[in-house]
Amino acid sequence: MPNGAQILIDGLVDGGVRVCFANPGTSEMHFVAALDEAPRLRPVLCLFEGVATGAADGYGRMTGRPACTLLHLGPGLAGGLPNLHNARRAATPLVNVVGDHALRHKRLDAPLESDIGALAGTVSAWTRRTYHATELAGDVAQAVAAATGPPGSIATLVVPADVSWSEAAAPPAAVPAAARRGLVSVDAVTGAADALRSGEGVALLLGGEAARGAALVAAGRVAAATGAKLLCETFPARLERGAGRPAVERLAYFASGAQRQLAGVRHLVLAGAASPVTFFAYPGQGGALVPEGCAVHTLTVGAEDVTSALEGLAEVVGPGPSPVREEVVRPALPSGELTAESAAAVIGALLPEGAVVVDEANTSGIWLPGATAEAPPHDWLTLTGGSMGQGLPLSVGAAVACPGRPVLALVGDGAAMYTPQALWTQAREGLDVTTVVFDNRSYAILHLELGAALGPEQGAAGGARARRLLDLSHPALDFVSLARGMGVPAERATTAEEFAASLKRGFAEPGPFLVDCAVPAPV
Repeated sequence: MPNGAQILIDGLVDGGVRVCFANPGTSEMHFVAALDEAPRLRPVLCLFEGVATGAADGYGRMTGRPACTLLHLGPGLAGGLPNLHNARRAATPLVNVVGDHALRHKRLDAPLESDIGALAGTVSAWTRRTYHATELAGDVAQAVAAATGPPGSIATLVVPADVSWSEAAAPPAAVPAAARRGLVSVDAVTGAADALRSGEGVALLLGGEAARGAALVAAGRVAAATGAKLLCETFPARLERGAGRPAVERLAYFASGAQRQLAGVRHLVLAGAASPVTFFAYPGQGGALVPEGCAVHTLTVGAEDVTSALEGLAEVVGPGPSPVREEVVRPALPSGELTAESAAAVIGALLPEGAVVVDEANTSGIWLPGATAEAPPHDWLTLTGGSMGQGLPLSVGAAVACPGRPVLALVGDGAAMYTPQALWTQAREGLDVTTVVFDNRSYAILHLELGAALGPEQGAAGGARARRLLDLSHPALDFVSLARGMGVPAERATTAEEFAASLKRGFAEPGPFLVDCAVPAPV
């Protein structure tokens, strides 16, 4: 007779889960032991819970199917919360399995006792604690169904240790009916079509699934037929881009840039996106980015099928010309000084076809969209929830999900230090990830935010004590030694030529490789 852990794993596998990103502890040992009899579930060890949850996010974004995490009690779940926040914002399908104290032990208030449900509720659309092994089959089936949406979401199943070790007959679980896409509103489609044909300035703002696949193609048709500006969220979960695909401009991070992009827009059509707002509040500024006098038209809401909506919209507005599909055009390889701008040109010149780019470059990534716009077709994954430390873990999950595709992780030096343990998992699993750390020895984004918060009248650069709190140069971080210490080959580049040579080596090698890209610190 199987124990609860075996029933749990069988339920995950039967639900289509194939990978478990794990940072287990004592309460999960029966799950760990049961993996020996579960060849269809690949366990991937992560040295920090934030790596496990970020990797599960990357896997789900690239496959559309959930991976599971294995986390240890409340503190383990808490360690993974920042990247679960990002995964929630990305609408990623994901199942957390969180071990708990045995039910009889919980009343003793042991040192690791905590309110796991309260923690899980901050990021999960579905949460349950199983109280008996006979309930596990049904609970795990419901967890997988809840995670797979649509849209995708996070499901957290809390499994006490005694439920894992108890034996129970495993009756076939009733598989919950798969959630269906909501019907598209005809009124919403015709209303958006009227706006697009109004002759006034129109922009189409894409989010979620609208930024890829058939939905993106349909959005390109709409833009070609109407002349609408094609925009997407500032941080899309997954944007398909490059030569041969509709060109989509990401909404700028800072309000001033976004306002320039939306200037003259009288109708804003939302397709899978929310009405845009600034990331933060600033003195004397409003948070809404919709221009005054601009009408907002929502094409889809919730689980409605954004692909069908955009395809229907394309039919209504008329065929028009075919979307512009550019040929591959690469920047010339630069020489001389290595800056964030010249590094972007190198990346645009060398980016392989079919690459998955994980972007947490922050300020050093300003020039990347332009330099790679007409590179060979690729996917671009971004920091959806703004919680730092996503880039390296996301690259792990993307590489596990897409073993035939090169993965390029672009991370700032500050962001890289949140989850450097992901490098060890890259090495252990032999993942084809090339990591570029933009090493400007500064929390550069916070220098900009400091200026935005203070304004010129208060000294936008801040004083010496404030600037020191944003400085990473004393002592300097040694990313080459850090990477090599975790089993990842690494080099430091200080010129454009050295960076190009290192990046070529990284793409040529089948396993992980890191380039410490030394760029100037902000003034």
